[in-house]
Amino acid sequence: MNTHAIEVRGLTKSFGRRTAVDGVSFVVPHGTVVGLLGPNGAGKSTTLRTIVGLLAPTSGDCLIDGVPFVELSDPATRVGVHMDGFGFEGGITARRHLEICRIATGAGRRRVDQVLEEVGLAADADRRVKTFSTGMAQRLGLAAALIGAPRTLILDEPANGLDPDGIRWLRGFLRRYAARGGSVLVASHQLAELEQVVDQVVVIKRRVLFTGPLHDLVVGDHDSLENRYFDLVEGASA
Repeated sequence: MNTHAIEVRGLTKSFGRRTAVDGVSFVVPHGTVVGLLGPNGAGKSTTLRTIVGLLAPTSGDCLIDGVPFVELSDPATRVGVHMDGFGFEGGITARRHLEICRIATGAGRRRVDQVLEEVGLAADADRRVKTFSTGMAQRLGLAAALIGAPRTLILDEPANGLDPDGIRWLRGFLRRYAARGGSVLVASHQLAELEQVVDQVVVIKRRVLFTGPLHDLVVGDHDSLENRYFDLVEGASA
Protein backbone atom coordinates (compact mmCIF):
# COMPACT_ATOMS: atom_id res chain seq x y z
CA MET A 1 0.00 0.00 0.00
CA ASN A 2 1.30 3.46 -0.95
CA THR A 3 1.56 5.55 2.21
CA HIS A 4 2.33 9.22 2.75
CA ALA A 5 5.20 10.48 4.84
CA ILE A 6 2.61 12.03 7.18
CA GLU A 7 -1.14 11.58 7.17
CA VAL A 8 -3.51 13.36 9.54
CA ARG A 9 -7.05 11.98 9.43
CA GLY A 10 -9.94 13.67 11.20
CA LEU A 11 -7.77 14.93 14.05
CA THR A 12 -9.68 16.46 16.94
CA LYS A 13 -7.92 17.46 20.14
CA SER A 14 -9.79 18.93 23.09
CA PHE A 15 -8.51 20.24 26.38
CA GLY A 16 -11.48 20.11 28.70
CA ARG A 17 -14.20 22.21 27.07
CA ARG A 18 -11.80 23.87 24.62
CA THR A 19 -11.31 22.25 21.22
CA ALA A 20 -7.88 23.14 19.86
CA VAL A 21 -8.29 21.39 16.50
CA ASP A 22 -11.47 20.01 15.02
CA GLY A 23 -11.54 17.35 12.30
CA VAL A 24 -8.20 18.31 10.73
CA SER A 25 -7.10 16.19 7.76
CA PHE A 26 -4.13 16.59 5.40
CA VAL A 27 -1.18 14.67 3.99
CA VAL A 28 2.53 15.26 3.45
CA PRO A 29 3.54 13.25 0.35
CA HIS A 30 7.04 11.82 0.11
CA GLY A 31 9.58 14.21 -1.40
CA THR A 32 7.64 17.40 -0.67
CA VAL A 33 7.82 20.45 1.59
CA VAL A 34 4.43 21.26 3.11
CA GLY A 35 3.74 24.50 4.97
CA LEU A 36 1.39 24.44 7.95
CA LEU A 37 -0.05 27.94 8.37
CA GLY A 38 -2.47 29.62 10.72
CA PRO A 39 -2.74 32.50 13.18
CA ASN A 40 -1.67 32.24 16.81
CA GLY A 41 -3.97 29.81 18.61
CA ALA A 42 -5.05 28.12 15.36
CA GLY A 43 -3.88 24.69 16.51
CA LYS A 44 -0.59 24.35 14.62
CA SER A 45 1.52 23.38 17.62
CA THR A 46 -1.21 21.07 18.91
CA THR A 47 -1.27 19.34 15.53
CA LEU A 48 2.51 18.94 15.41
CA ARG A 49 2.70 17.66 18.97
CA THR A 50 -0.04 15.13 18.31
CA ILE A 51 1.69 13.87 15.17
CA VAL A 52 4.88 13.12 17.16
CA GLY A 53 3.09 11.49 20.09
CA LEU A 54 3.50 14.26 22.67
CA LEU A 55 -0.29 14.58 22.83
CA ALA A 56 -2.93 11.90 22.41
CA PRO A 57 -5.71 12.72 19.94
CA THR A 58 -9.23 13.02 21.28
CA SER A 59 -10.27 11.40 18.02
CA GLY A 60 -8.75 10.79 14.62
CA ASP A 61 -5.35 9.51 13.59
CA CYS A 62 -1.87 10.88 12.96
CA LEU A 63 0.34 8.54 10.95
CA ILE A 64 3.99 8.61 9.91
CA ASP A 65 4.78 6.18 7.11
CA GLY A 66 1.38 4.64 7.76
CA VAL A 67 1.65 4.06 11.53
CA PRO A 68 1.31 6.18 14.69
CA PHE A 69 4.55 7.66 16.00
CA VAL A 70 4.50 5.41 19.08
CA GLU A 71 4.56 2.33 16.83
CA LEU A 72 7.58 3.38 14.77
CA SER A 73 10.63 1.18 14.99
CA ASP A 74 13.82 3.27 15.29
CA PRO A 75 11.80 6.53 15.20
CA ALA A 76 14.89 8.78 14.95
CA THR A 77 15.64 7.27 11.54
CA ARG A 78 12.08 7.95 10.38
CA VAL A 79 11.31 11.43 11.64
CA GLY A 80 13.35 14.34 13.02
CA VAL A 81 11.60 16.98 15.12
CA HIS A 82 12.49 20.53 16.07
CA MET A 83 9.90 22.69 17.80
CA ASP A 84 9.42 25.12 20.66
CA GLY A 85 9.97 23.52 24.04
CA PHE A 86 12.80 21.28 22.86
CA GLY A 87 15.47 23.16 24.82
CA PHE A 88 19.17 22.75 25.42
CA GLU A 89 21.37 22.54 28.52
CA GLY A 90 23.15 25.87 28.27
CA GLY A 91 26.29 24.77 30.09
CA ILE A 92 27.35 22.11 27.60
CA THR A 93 28.83 22.52 24.15
CA ALA A 94 26.96 22.02 20.90
CA ARG A 95 29.08 18.96 20.22
CA ARG A 96 28.23 17.44 23.59
CA HIS A 97 24.51 18.08 23.06
CA LEU A 98 24.62 16.31 19.73
CA GLU A 99 26.72 13.49 21.18
CA ILE A 100 23.96 12.87 23.74
CA CYS A 101 21.42 12.85 20.90
CA ARG A 102 23.61 10.45 18.92
CA ILE A 103 23.88 8.00 21.77
CA ALA A 104 20.14 8.17 22.44
CA THR A 105 19.31 7.43 18.80
CA GLY A 106 22.05 4.87 18.17
CA ALA A 107 23.58 6.86 15.32
CA GLY A 108 27.19 6.27 14.28
CA ARG A 109 30.08 8.21 15.82
CA ARG A 110 30.73 10.23 12.67
CA ARG A 111 27.19 11.56 12.61
CA VAL A 112 27.87 14.46 15.00
CA ASP A 113 30.52 15.99 12.76
CA GLN A 114 28.36 15.39 9.71
CA VAL A 115 25.34 17.27 11.04
CA LEU A 116 27.47 20.09 12.45
CA GLU A 117 28.87 20.59 8.96
CA GLU A 118 25.46 20.24 7.37
CA VAL A 119 23.91 23.07 9.43
CA GLY A 120 26.98 25.32 9.36
CA LEU A 121 28.00 24.99 13.02
CA ALA A 122 31.30 23.10 12.62
CA ALA A 123 33.35 26.14 13.65
CA ASP A 124 31.21 26.65 16.77
CA ALA A 125 30.96 23.01 17.85
CA ASP A 126 32.93 23.50 21.07
CA ARG A 127 31.18 26.67 22.21
CA ARG A 128 28.76 26.42 25.12
CA VAL A 129 25.16 26.55 23.99
CA LYS A 130 24.37 29.45 26.33
CA THR A 131 26.61 31.68 24.19
CA PHE A 132 24.65 30.92 21.01
CA SER A 133 22.46 33.47 19.28
CA THR A 134 18.83 32.57 18.57
CA GLY A 135 19.74 31.74 14.99
CA MET A 136 22.59 29.46 16.05
CA ALA A 137 20.27 27.70 18.49
CA GLN A 138 17.84 27.12 15.61
CA ARG A 139 20.61 25.51 13.60
CA LEU A 140 21.55 23.33 16.57
CA GLY A 141 17.93 22.22 16.91
CA LEU A 142 17.90 21.28 13.25
CA ALA A 143 21.17 19.39 13.69
CA ALA A 144 19.62 17.40 16.54
CA ALA A 145 16.60 16.60 14.35
CA LEU A 146 18.95 15.32 11.64
CA ILE A 147 21.13 13.14 13.89
CA GLY A 148 19.30 9.92 13.01
CA ALA A 149 19.32 10.69 9.25
CA PRO A 150 15.51 10.71 9.14
CA ARG A 151 13.36 10.57 6.04
CA THR A 152 10.90 13.15 7.38
CA LEU A 153 11.35 16.44 9.24
CA ILE A 154 8.78 18.26 11.38
CA LEU A 155 9.85 21.83 12.08
CA ASP A 156 8.11 24.58 14.06
CA GLU A 157 9.19 28.12 13.08
CA PRO A 158 12.71 27.05 12.03
CA ALA A 159 13.53 30.49 10.57
CA ASN A 160 12.95 32.40 13.83
CA GLY A 161 16.11 34.30 14.75
CA LEU A 162 17.89 33.60 11.47
CA ASP A 163 19.46 36.52 9.62
CA PRO A 164 18.76 36.95 5.86
CA ASP A 165 21.74 34.77 4.96
CA GLY A 166 20.53 32.09 7.37
CA ILE A 167 17.02 32.21 5.93
CA ARG A 168 18.41 31.78 2.42
CA TRP A 169 20.52 28.85 3.65
CA LEU A 170 17.46 27.23 5.28
CA ARG A 171 15.47 27.60 2.07
CA GLY A 172 18.18 25.84 0.09
CA PHE A 173 18.57 23.14 2.71
CA LEU A 174 14.86 22.28 2.70
CA ARG A 175 14.69 22.15 -1.10
CA ARG A 176 17.77 19.89 -1.27
CA TYR A 177 16.35 17.65 1.44
CA ALA A 178 13.11 17.21 -0.52
CA ALA A 179 15.01 16.71 -3.81
CA ARG A 180 16.77 13.73 -2.18
CA GLY A 181 13.37 12.19 -1.37
CA GLY A 182 12.91 13.62 2.12
CA SER A 183 9.64 15.10 3.35
CA VAL A 184 9.15 18.24 5.45
CA LEU A 185 6.21 19.59 7.43
CA VAL A 186 7.09 23.14 8.46
CA ALA A 187 4.96 25.53 10.52
CA SER A 188 5.84 29.17 10.03
CA HIS A 189 4.46 32.71 10.07
CA GLN A 190 6.94 33.87 7.41
CA LEU A 191 4.58 33.69 4.47
CA ALA A 192 6.73 35.35 1.81
CA GLU A 193 9.62 33.02 2.63
CA LEU A 194 7.41 29.92 2.71
CA GLU A 195 6.04 30.77 -0.71
CA GLN A 196 9.53 30.27 -2.12
CA VAL A 197 10.07 26.82 -0.63
CA VAL A 198 6.82 24.87 -0.17
CA ASP A 199 5.14 22.52 -2.63
CA GLN A 200 1.88 22.31 -0.72
CA VAL A 201 0.06 24.38 1.89
CA VAL A 202 -2.24 23.57 4.80
CA VAL A 203 -4.06 26.54 6.32
CA ILE A 204 -5.86 25.90 9.60
CA LYS A 205 -7.86 27.91 12.08
CA ARG A 206 -8.96 25.11 14.35
CA ARG A 207 -10.39 23.53 11.20
CA VAL A 208 -8.76 23.15 7.79
CA LEU A 209 -9.37 26.19 5.59
CA PHE A 210 -7.28 24.94 2.67
CA THR A 211 -5.07 21.98 1.86
CA GLY A 212 -3.40 21.32 -1.46
CA PRO A 213 -0.68 22.40 -3.88
CA LEU A 214 0.58 25.96 -3.58
CA HIS A 215 -0.30 26.65 -7.23
CA ASP A 216 -3.96 25.78 -6.50
CA LEU A 217 -4.07 28.50 -3.86
CA VAL A 218 -1.89 31.18 -5.44
CA VAL A 219 -3.13 31.80 -8.96
CA GLY A 220 -1.63 34.37 -11.32
CA ASP A 221 1.47 36.52 -11.30
CA HIS A 222 -0.14 39.20 -9.14
CA ASP A 223 -1.43 36.85 -6.45
CA SER A 224 0.55 35.85 -3.36
CA LEU A 225 0.43 33.38 -0.52
CA GLU A 226 0.10 36.26 1.92
CA ASN A 227 -2.99 37.63 0.16
CA ARG A 228 -4.68 34.26 -0.11
CA TYR A 229 -3.80 33.37 3.49
CA PHE A 230 -5.47 36.49 4.85
CA ASP A 231 -8.49 35.96 2.61
CA LEU A 232 -8.95 32.52 4.13
CA VAL A 233 -8.26 33.44 7.75
CA GLU A 234 -10.30 36.63 7.74
CA GLY A 235 -13.11 34.87 5.91
CA ALA A 236 -13.17 32.21 8.63
CA SER A 237 -13.59 34.97 11.24
CA ALA A 238 -16.52 36.59 9.48
